[in-house]
Amino acid sequence: MLQGELLGYLGAEFTEPVRDPVWGSVFLSPALECLAASPPFAKLAGIRQLGPAHLVYPGATHTRYAHSLGVFHVAKRVSTALAARGGLDFVGREGLASFFVAALCHDLGHFPFAHSLKELPLAGHERLGAALLRAEPLRSLAGDAGADPDAAAAMLDPELSDLGSREVRFFRGVLSGVLDPDKLDYLTRDAYHCGVPYGTQDADYILQRLVLGPEDRVGIEERGLMSVEGLLFAKYLMYRSVYWHKGVRAPTAMVKKAVFLALRDGLLKAEELYGLDDSGFFSLVLGRDYAPFALMEEVVRRRPYTLLIDLPFDPGDPRHRAVLDLASRCALEEELARRISDREPSAALGPLELVIDLPEPISFESDLPVVDAEGARPFSHSATVFSPAVVEGFTRALRRLRVFVKRPSDAALTVAREAFA
Repeated sequence: MLQGELLGYLGAEFTEPVRDPVWGSVFLSPALECLAASPPFAKLAGIRQLGPAHLVYPGATHTRYAHSLGVFHVAKRVSTALAARGGLDFVGREGLASFFVAALCHDLGHFPFAHSLKELPLAGHERLGAALLRAEPLRSLAGDAGADPDAAAAMLDPELSDLGSREVRFFRGVLSGVLDPDKLDYLTRDAYHCGVPYGTQDADYILQRLVLGPEDRVGIEERGLMSVEGLLFAKYLMYRSVYWHKGVRAPTAMVKKAVFLALRDGLLKAEELYGLDDSGFFSLVLGRDYAPFALMEEVVRRRPYTLLIDLPFDPGDPRHRAVLDLASRCALEEELARRISDREPSAALGPLELVIDLPEPISFESDLPVVDAEGARPFSHSATVFSPAVVEGFTRALRRLRVFVKRPSDAALTVAREAFA
């Protein structure tokens, strides 16, 4: 598509403003406004972006609905920046419209309560979101917005590789790259609502320095190198201070344990957990006669368990590796509770009153081309402190093995240290 036509489409179609505390006005097209009002999308207004983080940061009650609007806004700005530099000459109007639908709907299949259900035996939220996009009413609404709903779904779900045109492959990379719109919005938005300074990005400068690098990969000019460093460091600090804060991880682990046991014991089926918002999720389980659901009741009553020990996860230690499997983790939790009760009857813990937490693996994407007058080179080969070893150090420092209990005691501390320290 010619540069002028693309910029004309970007400038003329989006006339419906939505006020946003992070980006100011987010302008939707009338057709996208209808899509955002549909029941499958409106459900996102009932899912807190950060789940239990509001127990630590009271302002963290923003939703995936607002985040999705922000991702769309950043995606449009990324497209405008690349189009202005002639980098999207292979993209057609339908392809760009499909990208905007994919950006807006990227969290459509997301589970409730943030990432508490992420490691459970459930379908991935990308797959669920793509399925929703290919079904009514969203299929027709996406078409009304000028998009190909199948292409938009393939941008969300890599498993739809049979739909992998050049446009789809390119925009899939934009949505899941180093400088992707998702990350640029959630770091800035989450920091804003939590009241912490760590996640704020210089988005304007990043967008000014975007270029299309080799193999249709989004890259950045050398002058923008510091922006990538800022993004990596912001992600590290947000995980350290917010996402994996001990006060967030305790309720996350409690909910995960309750749902895992319910799935294992047949009290819940995976399909029951799809398409729920936070309210529907808790309504599904609270009040049911199943002991592990008491963990979720404790979370609802704002009584998360207390931190007992906090250690860096050591993948070389077989005692630490034993908690990687959720079934083995639950068995070990029961064993530790028994050992505490045997050691000191007055400090006895029931089998559900000790929870082990280990966050899922995290990656710090830094593989993007840095472009200067001499060509493109990998980010890791540039003048940056973020070598592969430093990035790996970030992941090691963040991932911690923690034990939480309902009632801490000296006996519990001794047993936990014997088990892991």
